[in-house]
Amino acid sequence: MAAIAALALTACGDREDDGDGDSSASDTPTSTESSPTEDAEQFPDFKACMVSDSGGFDDKSFNQTSHDGMEAAAENYGVQTAEAESSDPSQFADNIDSLVNQDCNQITTVGFLLGDATRAAAKANPDVDFAIVDYEFLHPETFEPNPPPNAKGLTFDTGQPSFLAGYLAAAKSETGVVGTFGGLNIPTVTIFMTGFAQGVEHYNTENDADVKVLGWDPENPDAGSFTNDFEDKTAGQSLAEEMIGQGADVIFPVAGPAGLGGLQAAQDNEVWGIWVDTDGCVSAAEYCDSLLTSVVKGMDVAVEKAILDSASGSFNNEVYRGTLEDGGVSLAPYGPNADVDDELAAEIEDLKQQIISGEITVG
Repeated sequence: MAAIAALALTACGDREDDGDGDSSASDTPTSTESSPTEDAEQFPDFKACMVSDSGGFDDKSFNQTSHDGMEAAAENYGVQTAEAESSDPSQFADNIDSLVNQDCNQITTVGFLLGDATRAAAKANPDVDFAIVDYEFLHPETFEPNPPPNAKGLTFDTGQPSFLAGYLAAAKSETGVVGTFGGLNIPTVTIFMTGFAQGVEHYNTENDADVKVLGWDPENPDAGSFTNDFEDKTAGQSLAEEMIGQGADVIFPVAGPAGLGGLQAAQDNEVWGIWVDTDGCVSAAEYCDSLLTSVVKGMDVAVEKAILDSASGSFNNEVYRGTLEDGGVSLAPYGPNADVDDELAAEIEDLKQQIISGEITVG
């Protein structure tokens, strides 16, 4: 877990524009292969593979960050790689099977929605190790851990850093209104939104304030705001613009590529955005000037570690849980225009330590 801990980020440091522009997934699943680098030949005969969620590998979010972990394994350990990109959930099972047929030794699937297909493939292919991002194998009736012996869940308590982001949003709001929306009403999305709402609530309690959250109430989840997919940037932009029209001056989208529409609306209307999964100032640098921060999940490090464990023969089916304590989740550095003063930064750091110690429970 030392590698996981090394992921932890501090709220400072210079920013660099990676020059990436907006892009979207292709219409059809694709499969590509790469060879080991010349500098790393530790496991040249091992093949690590990956299936994306429907957002594609260039989503500037969880697919892309997970893919970075596979690329790091190729660079650092010399593993071969192959991948299958999904543009629709109906392709998940076929994409997994296509990689099994390419003699992959280990397959990582990206996203909660691939859970059923991954479980079925793991049971059907006991000689292949499977890891899945954002999913924990549970028995459907007892909800007790029930993973196949060759399947490992990589999970992240993103509610924790989202709590910090909510507190920050409330502190920076000048209108007393902030907004959040998701792609789908599924646990790996709403965990962000709940943590965010609880952080705003904590700010109100500690500062005798009344900042309101649009788009999500943990007590009334059926009334939440969702784009109903992870691809429709226009839908995300429209949702964010509605919230801005109701006074929101901080937008927290949890919707993959659809969430980029929320950042676009924030930028167009000169309000704040907060990105998710990866540091938006790196993955979506065109919006960096409008970002307060990002809620980061160390999916790249967890994926690389699962591949290394499989290649080295130490793979197991114990669920990994990324937390603030081990650095598996974190806040990215504050945006270049966020103007977070020392007092507020110290408050957020203190809240982080209270979450780690258990004094504050999130979610």
